[in-house]
Amino acid sequence: MMLLKLILLLVAFVSTAISYGNPGACSNACNVHDPAVIRRDSDGTYFRFSTGNKIQIATSSSLSGPWTIKGSALSMGSKINLAGNQDLWAPDVTKVGDNYYLYYSVSTFGSQESAIGVATSKTMDPGTWTDYGRTGVVSHAGSAYNAIDGNVVLAGDGSYYMSFGSFWGDIYNVPMNNPPLTASGSSTRIAYNSTGSHAIEGSFIWYRSPYYYLFFSAGTCCGYDSNRPAPGMEYRINVCRSTSVNREYVDKNGVSCTAKGGSTVLASHDNVYGPGGQGVFLDNVSGGEVLYYHYVDTTIGYGDGQKRFGWNLINWSTGWPVV
Repeated sequence: MMLLKLILLLVAFVSTAISYGNPGACSNACNVHDPAVIRRDSDGTYFRFSTGNKIQIATSSSLSGPWTIKGSALSMGSKINLAGNQDLWAPDVTKVGDNYYLYYSVSTFGSQESAIGVATSKTMDPGTWTDYGRTGVVSHAGSAYNAIDGNVVLAGDGSYYMSFGSFWGDIYNVPMNNPPLTASGSSTRIAYNSTGSHAIEGSFIWYRSPYYYLFFSAGTCCGYDSNRPAPGMEYRINVCRSTSVNREYVDKNGVSCTAKGGSTVLASHDNVYGPGGQGVFLDNVSGGEVLYYHYVDTTIGYGDGQKRFGWNLINWSTGWPVV
């Protein structure tokens, strides 16, 4: 009997150790890819930006919806003169002073001919965005990185940094001017996996003193309906942390993020498959810091157009994010 109890306790411990919380509720317009979420200060409206439809805008009165599609942030496309300037990717949104800053990627799939652009608005409503085009973060064939998936963070000293990158040399960080419309210095690599296809992208840095937490998506992102990767090689959300915004990120085991490090925050489980394209924001209405992302609901379908909006509250009791 004692042996049986020990076995049951061990099974329960292992199950708890590898379990993940299910996504929070979502209603109405929940199909989304690479979401970026923020809450408007003036009236509490939630805005969700996403890849496609020239940066699609959806709004809601709560994080769980019902979400309503309102239109495009850049209805005329981007002024950046590159292929893909009518099919914009991977938005990131932040507020600086009285303006909201929207960063977006111009590229085509599998290409390094890429650039990160920026637009600003005081309200975030469709038709109010002013496109400034290039931030100065660009790449070409043969560059060390691919200039997509930009995310801007306010550092503890009041300066701004942009993390970016996808495959090739993986994730880099560059200082930004203030206001953060353009890059102001040279870039530094902060995450790299030298194995396989170097499948790291979608970085997002969240400052929670005294640490900067580098969230990123690792694995194969797309095309699950036609060519599903080997189990465990699909998208998952990893994290490293550092006391410096632009260097020395390590995972829970002390492994450097530039040497294949990364502790998993969220991976496939139950009917959730391939979570990624993540970000974090503070939402006191929902109960604290929120991890948001897209994922495949296996009960619905694996197509890229069937990706769903997911979110979970983050528990920081261990010093590392747990959902």
